[in-house]
Amino acid sequence: MTAPGPGGDSGGARILDQGYRGYDGERRGVGGAVRAVHRAAVQRALGLKRSARYKVVPLLVAVLSFLPAIVFVGAVALLPTSFRDELPFGYSDYYGYITAAIVLFVSFVTPEVLCTDRRTGMLGLYLSGPLDRLRYLLAKAAAVATVLAVVTLGPTLLLLIGFTLADTGPAGALDAARTLARIVASAAVVNIWYTTLSLAVSSLTDRRAFASAGIILTVLVSSAVVNALVENGLSAQLRLLDLFGLPFDLVRRIYGERGSGSITELSTASMALAATALVALFIAVLAWRYRRLEVTK
Repeated sequence: MTAPGPGGDSGGARILDQGYRGYDGERRGVGGAVRAVHRAAVQRALGLKRSARYKVVPLLVAVLSFLPAIVFVGAVALLPTSFRDELPFGYSDYYGYITAAIVLFVSFVTPEVLCTDRRTGMLGLYLSGPLDRLRYLLAKAAAVATVLAVVTLGPTLLLLIGFTLADTGPAGALDAARTLARIVASAAVVNIWYTTLSLAVSSLTDRRAFASAGIILTVLVSSAVVNALVENGLSAQLRLLDLFGLPFDLVRRIYGERGSGSITELSTASMALAATALVALFIAVLAWRYRRLEVTK
C-alpha cells in the first residue's frame, strides 16, 4: 500500500504488507524450549555451525585432555608385563595431567555460552517465550556440564577401556564396577565444581574476555594465596578455600587416597562439606545476579 504525499501525490512513504502468518507447527512447550536452548548452547560452545576459528580452542583442549590417556594406554600395551606395575600413573592421578586443560576449557566454554546472550540481547528473546530465568539457567548449566564431560569423563573412561583390553585393568566384574563408579563420581565432582564456579563468574560480566580472565584468576589466585598462607604456618583448614585444588583433592579421597602434604590433615567429610557449601555459594551468586538483571523482552 502506498501512502499519499503532502501534495496528494503518491511519492511518499510506502507501507508494505509483510503477511504475518500464525505458527501451525508442533508446540513443544517449556520442555522443548529448554532442550532447544541446551542444544544451541552446546553447538555454540563447540563451535558447531560456525567458522573454523571457533572450533580451534575446543578441539585443541580436547586433544590435550585425551593425549595422556592415549600415551598411557600405548605404554601399557607395548611394555612387558613385568614393567607395568611400575608405571607412575593411575585413575586418581589422571586429573593432575590435565588440570590446565580443564581450566582452559571451562574458561572458554562458559563465557561463550552465557555472556553472549546478554551482550547481543538474545536473553530477552529467550525469556519472551515459555522460558523463565530458572529454566534458562538450568539449560545453560546442563550445556556447560555436557561439554565439560568431554574432558572430565571421556579420558578416564578411555583409560579404563584401554587398561582392560591390555589386561591391566580391574580384576573381575565387581572390581570393574567399583572402578567405573569411582571414575563417574570423580568426573561428577570436577564437572559440578567447575560448571557452577564458571557460571557464577561469567554472570558478573557480559564480556567474554573479562569472564575468561576472571575464571582463570579466581582459581589460580585462590590457590596461590591459600598455599602461601599454609606454608607460612597457618591452619591446614585453609586448604578448603583452594578453589583450584579442592575438587582434585576430593577425587583422591574417592579412590581411597589421602594425598600428600598438609591436605592429609583434613578429613574427607570436611572436604566434602566445604565443596558442597562453595558450590551452593556459586549457585547463589548466579541466581542473585540473574534475579537482579534487567531484561528487555
